[in-house]
Amino acid sequence: MGEMDYMQEDDIHLDTTKARFANVLKRHGKLTERLSRDSDKTIFERLQREFEAARAAQTHELCLDSEQWNDGLLATIRERVHMEADRKAMMQSPQDASMMPMTLFHEKITYRIGNKAICCLEGSRIGIQYDTSFAGEPREQYHCVLESKSFLEKMIVLEHTVPFFFPIRDAENELLSSNAVKFIDHIGDLLQAYVDRREQVCLIKDLYGNQIKELYHSLPYHMIEFVVDDTDWSVHIPLIFFKITVSLRYADLLSILPSGVSVVAWPMNRSRRSPTEGRTGKVAFGSNSAPIRLNYAESAMRTLSLPEAYAEIVLNLPDAIDPSSQSKDSSSS
Repeated sequence: MGEMDYMQEDDIHLDTTKARFANVLKRHGKLTERLSRDSDKTIFERLQREFEAARAAQTHELCLDSEQWNDGLLATIRERVHMEADRKAMMQSPQDASMMPMTLFHEKITYRIGNKAICCLEGSRIGIQYDTSFAGEPREQYHCVLESKSFLEKMIVLEHTVPFFFPIRDAENELLSSNAVKFIDHIGDLLQAYVDRREQVCLIKDLYGNQIKELYHSLPYHMIEFVVDDTDWSVHIPLIFFKITVSLRYADLLSILPSGVSVVAWPMNRSRRSPTEGRTGKVAFGSNSAPIRLNYAESAMRTLSLPEAYAEIVLNLPDAIDPSSQSKDSSSS
């Protein structure tokens, strides 16, 4: 058996291993998504009905700007929640009910601030519904229910439909007792950033799925990696083509643009093959060429959305990996 045969056999083993690993990751992702969806489904459906009932019973809705959304307004909402709870308790006694101001029987207000709708729920609870969107189109709704035993006690997160991989309990411990407004806004920002990152990945898969290979991401989409095969673009040098590896890291779960970016073009040699060997053939790293770091692509990834940055990579890749332009750049420097 010749050296070429050994190399081709190694390639077959490597491709088989990669295929199995990719299948495991795919199955793991589907299982995680299903478990998360099924466990939250009952809570989501119940809260959705409760929010819809509260919105249907409202006397009016107030749309407020960010300046009007402050500690004073939240204190007013909390006061209404507890007064409503007291009213229901007093309704058990007709004599006590006759002493309640009539306005308390009718004032049911939903407050809308940006992507949040805040309303009073039964049992001294404040409900926040978060509406997410992407490119102007609505996406999922999420809920968070806060409760306090009295107006003077601190609020707690009673239940929520925020995905399990977000540190909502850490945010509760750090923010809710000291700055409840900031906590409510923080959860909304987390959810919207998550939807933005996820939808960007889904969009490049829809647009460029035939070029993107081996795409992996963390559950919150704050770590993303994929490989781009340039063979479909016909920009390869004879017997050499490039595989571009893209690695994205986001500074935190609130980021929609990555801070850590690596985009590298790896020159690959394609071995000569007979017509009966099929289309795949032997692929190996080029022995005479060094990988090329695509600085222009990394800059695009840091400043543009993922689909826009990907289009930038495609547009400028031929010049970036052209040997003549590389030699010109080195000679000019």
